[in-house]
Amino acid sequence: MWPSNALTERLKLKWPIIQAPMGSASTPALAAAVTNAGGLGGLGMWGRTAEQAARRIAGFRQQSGGSLNVNYPIWPDPRCAPDITEAMQRQLQPHYDAHGLGPVPEPKGVISDLGQEQLALLLEAKPEVVSFHFGLPSKSLVERVRATGARIMSSATTVAEARWLESEGCDAVIAQGFEAGGHRGMFLATDAASQVGTLALVPQIVDAVKIPVIASGGIADARGIVAAFALGASAVQIGTAYLRCPESRVSAPARAALSQALDDSTVITNVMTGRPARGIPNRVMREIGPISADAPAFPHAATGLAPLKAAAEKLGKVDFTNLWAGQAVRLGRDIPAAELTRGLAGEALARMRQLAA
Repeated sequence: MWPSNALTERLKLKWPIIQAPMGSASTPALAAAVTNAGGLGGLGMWGRTAEQAARRIAGFRQQSGGSLNVNYPIWPDPRCAPDITEAMQRQLQPHYDAHGLGPVPEPKGVISDLGQEQLALLLEAKPEVVSFHFGLPSKSLVERVRATGARIMSSATTVAEARWLESEGCDAVIAQGFEAGGHRGMFLATDAASQVGTLALVPQIVDAVKIPVIASGGIADARGIVAAFALGASAVQIGTAYLRCPESRVSAPARAALSQALDDSTVITNVMTGRPARGIPNRVMREIGPISADAPAFPHAATGLAPLKAAAEKLGKVDFTNLWAGQAVRLGRDIPAAELTRGLAGEALARMRQLAA
């Protein structure tokens, strides 16, 4: 029944390929290219105002008349213990001094939720999909989002999380395996070391819920797509493979790091943001982590590193840059997003026909 199924029909997709909405790397051009090629393009709205989000959606609509996935991370009021804050400030101060940035500032954090302005934007823009990371907003907010006509999706890293998402009204669940790049989507689980790989997670979630399951984590070529469907998935979500596309927002030094990465080049770290995420080690991850008890609560750690990141990038360095990538990073290619999407779909279909024969 591939590539058509209930999920692809609802979202009006030619191919069951979803571009991960990667907050920092996604662009309207990237999302539009994927959608125009038959997949589902996505835009991350991490840390963006409603006005900024509106511009990103408008940029997509100018380039595509197809379906769009708009993604929001959800986290509660962040608390930052003073002793942890001071410990990290002591470790970062030499780097601040080296770049002439003065004293390390007090970390800042904001609540990430859907406020009235973002809800008004969704009501006006009417994206076909609204997805979430780290769980869901309140049930009343989920229903208000659904009233825009959008399908609701969110990430699960365990069977328990998938069941909870289904009970809260999700239309589909993204099964995020341990191999995936970027932040762990866990919200009921707390120990990143207990996370399950995609190969084991997807069939267990498929058996546990009645809504469509989207496989995510370590999928970067046709072989991964075929495997995901053999496990019962209705679609795949791919992020790392799109990072080297020219449409993505990735700096030249970061692209070089991605192109040189090997199968064992990624680690889980909490140093960059305060929450476990997978990426290629940079200088600060090697010196302080990759896992540190001194990392301030999410997202405080990221605000403390932001001035260092900006200063280093001006020098062409990625010492303090998030190099989020999954364990399949080595399979990435430097090709346009539309070509990658069509190639992945065509190669997967060919392999399925070979297996069927």
